[in-house]
Amino acid sequence: MAAYLKKYWFFVGIAVVVTIAFAFPAVGVFVKTHHILTVVIFVGFLITGLTLDTASIGEQLKNIRVLSAALISSLVLFPVIAYYLANMIFDTPPDLAIGVLIIGVAPVTIASGTVMTAIALGNVPLSLFICVLGNLASIVTIPFLLNLFLQFGDAPITLPVVQMLTGLTIKVLVPTAIGQVLRPFLKDAIAPYKKIFSIFNQLIVLMIVLNAVSSSTARIIEAGSAIIGVFVFMIFLHVLILALNFGLSRLIRLDRAATSAFTIHTSQKTLTISYIVWAGHFAALYPMALVPGIAYHITQSIMDTLVAHRFRERMERHHHSGADAGSPVKSS
Repeated sequence: MAAYLKKYWFFVGIAVVVTIAFAFPAVGVFVKTHHILTVVIFVGFLITGLTLDTASIGEQLKNIRVLSAALISSLVLFPVIAYYLANMIFDTPPDLAIGVLIIGVAPVTIASGTVMTAIALGNVPLSLFICVLGNLASIVTIPFLLNLFLQFGDAPITLPVVQMLTGLTIKVLVPTAIGQVLRPFLKDAIAPYKKIFSIFNQLIVLMIVLNAVSSSTARIIEAGSAIIGVFVFMIFLHVLILALNFGLSRLIRLDRAATSAFTIHTSQKTLTISYIVWAGHFAALYPMALVPGIAYHITQSIMDTLVAHRFRERMERHHHSGADAGSPVKSS
């Protein structure tokens, strides 16, 4: 049992915080009211800046087709597919379709995608490249895409684009930039704490789940089986996006290592930035709108572990056959 808990502690943690949220919703309210989660998220992005080694991605910047494909897939195709599929399936409550859009416009994960790429024996510098550029671009694209999509429908929603842009810059870009500035001076000192930082990032996700669920317990109970439908939808959506990105990687003729990096990392989404958007602009009117994001995060955590091991098996077979399994991304 101890070994099981150690290996799957994060998923056990999700069950625990959901239970706490339903039994003691005041805990989640306390975390939000006293800005504990805001501070923790700031520290999380500061740590991201401290630990993100961008030196190895310089060579990838020459590859325009990979940059274009990653940005278009993650920040354009994903939200379009997700939002319109969600609108076809989720008539009520509107929180669910809006929540799918919020996770759809979010950038790729920062740590998880790179870890999964490493497990898959993929091109880690390319994974970092997708991560850094996607997150930088999303600061600009999120407000405009949300505002554009939500203009359509029976009840158009107009968002304060400039305010959202400013908020995302302060809460995401500033702490990450501070961390990058400090990294040359602290990278050796923080090196032994890499595992602790990873756990800290997972704890941030658990706090986000606690806050989101405790803020909408009544609505979740009212939704009932619709929540199961959200998870089924997210499983289908993630399979679809994985297939799309695998197809794109073949279309732009990436090698095996780059294909696994592109397929996995471009298909993942960060819950942290989704939370920042939801908490700042949607939580009051659409308290359940973070539920799809939580469902997608859980889905990608489980499915991409399996996908990464599948890619790893293929890479090892290819390597043993005498082929070059670790060559860089091919040039156009």
